[in-house]
Amino acid sequence: MSKKLWGGRFNMNTLPEVECFTSSIEVDQELAYDDILGSMAHAAMLGECDILTQSESRLLQQGLLNIAHKLSANEVDFQIEDEDIHMNIERLLYLELGEVAGKLHTARSRNDQVALDLHLYLRRQTIDIIDLLLQLQSTLIELAQSSREIILPGYTHLQRAQPVFLAQYWLAYSGMLQRDILRLKDGWGRINQSPLGAGALNGSTMGIDKNYVAAILKFDSVYSSSMDAVSDRDFVIEFLSAASLIMAHLSRLSEELILWSSQEFNFISMSDEFCTGSSMMPQKKNPDVAELTRGKTARVYGSLMSLLTLLKGLPLTYNRDLQEDKEPLFDTVKTVRSVLSVYAPLLRGIKINAERMSAATENGFLNATALAEYLVKKKVAFRQAHEIVGKMVAYCVTKNCSLESLTLDEMQAFSELIDHSVYDALNLKNIAVLHDTNNHKGRSSIAVEIEGYQKKMQNTANWVAEKRQLLQEVIAHFGIE
Repeated sequence: MSKKLWGGRFNMNTLPEVECFTSSIEVDQELAYDDILGSMAHAAMLGECDILTQSESRLLQQGLLNIAHKLSANEVDFQIEDEDIHMNIERLLYLELGEVAGKLHTARSRNDQVALDLHLYLRRQTIDIIDLLLQLQSTLIELAQSSREIILPGYTHLQRAQPVFLAQYWLAYSGMLQRDILRLKDGWGRINQSPLGAGALNGSTMGIDKNYVAAILKFDSVYSSSMDAVSDRDFVIEFLSAASLIMAHLSRLSEELILWSSQEFNFISMSDEFCTGSSMMPQKKNPDVAELTRGKTARVYGSLMSLLTLLKGLPLTYNRDLQEDKEPLFDTVKTVRSVLSVYAPLLRGIKINAERMSAATENGFLNATALAEYLVKKKVAFRQAHEIVGKMVAYCVTKNCSLESLTLDEMQAFSELIDHSVYDALNLKNIAVLHDTNNHKGRSSIAVEIEGYQKKMQNTANWVAEKRQLLQEVIAHFGIE
């Protein structure tokens, strides 16, 4: 056997510098269990198709299982000389079994092997990330339920705009997470398809059964084109795109929390467990978890751009450039999982300053739109009502007072249609309640929305449980812990 498992064609050894340059084992060892699982399925298929004897097939599977156990016990050392996780595992199999290990790679290429590993890896991560999103969404719904009576300013252009319930903020972010969950679930069908059997690019003459492998690994489908199977990374890009939107939403929420926890807003305070201090200024309490979430969003965006750029000029089929797809993917998975894991407890630890939120609604003419609509209900055209209220606001600015503090005589100087009922119409809580109950025949929109999300969360929980069970069946079939 040559020093390299592929070395028969070569007359000179690879330069050490080239080995270091081309090696990916420091990165793709993340795929070790996926590679072992895929190889066990491949060995089972070779036996099923009588390409190997049943005895050889079982021996290969047992050898791979032994490597998995050693891996769990931290008894495996990977070598740069073996380039990647696939060749490292195969070299370890030689140490376990001898020459029969050389039969494992029958009718297979590293091209379809690594593609399979990525599919196996990403379907596990997709389930876990959806579950983490579900936990965060559940926390947001709990916050919405407990803050249905708290009123604060809603903002446009970061200027006070209209009175809203705090619950509406939490529900807005819950809506973003719901879309994130739906995007990941939609990507499942493209992740959960098997490329194994595509070989280097055009399959094999050995009479393999691609559908058998797909069935025992619980894939939903098999790639119809072998050339597409080994070169497709769309499913990775889709995942990175979904991850980028997850981080965009968490970054936006982080910005809200950072602003709200500042002394200028003072709407909330974060638990000390999620803040740090200053090395110089003793008084500081910095919202570092929220700030780092905002900052880590940039690296996830960078991963997406890396993959898009990586693929843009590649001819069919496999090119070594694709080795560079893993580091951005693994880093994104680690980042998103890390942020989601800490964010739900961060939110649960927040203390809400309801009095300060309420006080903030008293300035900024948050009831101006309601006053315009009050006039519309009295058959004034909206544009005319808008102008009337605009003039009233300008008048209040000169007097340094609020709309509701004007006397009825002062108001009627702008429109004779205004009567005593205007004061109820200008009450900020009345406005918030009216907005909340206007669209569901008197029912609270917030209550309806919460009920809707509870049903959606149950559906997501069922989906996660179903997919986890599917993967557990695969693990149990091959005996990998």
